[in-house]
Amino acid sequence: MADPLVSVAALLAPSFARVAGRDDVDPVVRPSDRAHAQANGALPLAKLLGRNPRDVATEIVEAATADLAGIATLDVAGPGFVNVTFDAGFLAAQLAAIASEERLGVRPAAPSEVVVVDYSAPNVAKEMHVGHLRTTLIGDALVRMLDLVGHRVIKENHIGDWGTPFGMLIEHVIDLGGEVGEIDLTDPGALYKQARAKFDADDTFKERARNRVTLLQSRSDQATMDLWQRLVDQSADYFDVVYGKLGVLLRRDDIVGESFYQPMMPAVIDRLDAAGLLDESDGAKVVWVPGFQNREGEPLPLIVQARTGGFNYATSDITCVIDRVERLHATLLVYCIGTPQSQHLQMVWKATEMLGVLVPPARAVHVNNGNVLGDDRKILKSRSGEPAMLLDLVDAAIERGRAIVAERSPDLPTDERDELGRQIGIGALKYAELSTDRIKDYVFDWDRMLSFEGNTAPYLQYAHARIHSIFRRAGVDPVDVRAVVPVLGEPAEVQLALKVLAYDGAVAETLERWSPHRLCTYLFELAQDFTSFYDSCPVLKAPTDELRTSRLALAALTARVLAAGLGLLGIDAPERM
Repeated sequence: MADPLVSVAALLAPSFARVAGRDDVDPVVRPSDRAHAQANGALPLAKLLGRNPRDVATEIVEAATADLAGIATLDVAGPGFVNVTFDAGFLAAQLAAIASEERLGVRPAAPSEVVVVDYSAPNVAKEMHVGHLRTTLIGDALVRMLDLVGHRVIKENHIGDWGTPFGMLIEHVIDLGGEVGEIDLTDPGALYKQARAKFDADDTFKERARNRVTLLQSRSDQATMDLWQRLVDQSADYFDVVYGKLGVLLRRDDIVGESFYQPMMPAVIDRLDAAGLLDESDGAKVVWVPGFQNREGEPLPLIVQARTGGFNYATSDITCVIDRVERLHATLLVYCIGTPQSQHLQMVWKATEMLGVLVPPARAVHVNNGNVLGDDRKILKSRSGEPAMLLDLVDAAIERGRAIVAERSPDLPTDERDELGRQIGIGALKYAELSTDRIKDYVFDWDRMLSFEGNTAPYLQYAHARIHSIFRRAGVDPVDVRAVVPVLGEPAEVQLALKVLAYDGAVAETLERWSPHRLCTYLFELAQDFTSFYDSCPVLKAPTDELRTSRLALAALTARVLAAGLGLLGIDAPERM
């Protein structure tokens, strides 16, 4: 069942079409503080028709009144707004309908598509840092929502597992004894730093590393391939630890690294050449992508093969697009990657469009993001002055969450206290990220994100637990009131009902704009509306048993929506706090 605003827009559309004499007029239905909703489309329509807006609005109301009988009443306000007041019985029936559905009213996508989501993308033998926090969490939330609405979602973790750095890494491993299994990779970054320092300081080692790269790229030396595979496997073990603690969906099976695409790249070069897209510039093979220039205003080449014959990121990313569209049959490619990669992606996509691959219905979207900042408004750093490591942030979140629970609920058994602390800490870390507009930078603040007041995960988790405490005091299982059709007699009941029913629209808007913070805003407003309802409409002390049951039903559905919405963000909704 759709959001009431969506429903009323659909019901108003024929009347707008009749008045306009055309079918493409948007009623522009929005929430309103003057009524339950407001249709603002009469004003632009009147301008188009050269008529008085209020006259146009009046004609629309007259035409639509019969269509909305038993659903809503309409009246004209101001210069030509159409106020919409929903019938309480209609809203109550809608609540009962979504309560019977697992998706709680969220509409399935039409049509369902194959969607590849590229996110997280750490590097082998390097520790995941704060820069991976945003792409990992944003991608994970979008994967959950895309799956909910019925798309076939393919998660791809495009890790950096190939190229020049592996020559120096493998040589360094050989110097250490040659057995990766005997080398401590619990801190993956340490091995890379050691190899990098040796590469920069020792010309002999540098030459050995370059020769090792040649062996790796040819895949001709089994010892080299074995060492490389062990590095990849141990790094994958480390990634699994991070993802497991963070509670995201990515797993080892989702890894599709650069090495996967490497054997396909020569054929991609041939394909670009056969299509007449390949040219030479300063000894390199390039694709000239229209519309892109360098700082001097000259055409900017997309380099697909270096003068040395090696492939680069552009070659890999073009190959990715081809594979995802032609082998996986994806029609939507979602890249959760930082803003600085925007031009690169646009050039890659344009090249694949020119190649005839990324053409309708296939398309791609860049879900870009800003940075996580420290108090100094610079990239969040660790005490050593380097970018903060992701696993350190995850462990700190859990530790801080457990400290809060130990202080607030010291009588809980240790295992329950530890689990609740984990849920609060990880939820706080995730929500602080996801509740921020993804394109903006934000300042990392433990005190703010762990607060039980304001737009935070602990506040929402507490709101959910508070509802369940009502049922424990009532001695009622929330499932037992699921089939009850609520009675909506008070303004706070109607307002909460409208907000619960808006869950569908919140998910749709989040996916339309690829912005999880919109779902966060909705959940915060839902929790606030529940507080207003609970403060003004007694539940356990309702004047009649019928009203008590009705309000319990409304509370139970609110809790389900809160839990479902938090679940889409990858956040647990505890029943006790």
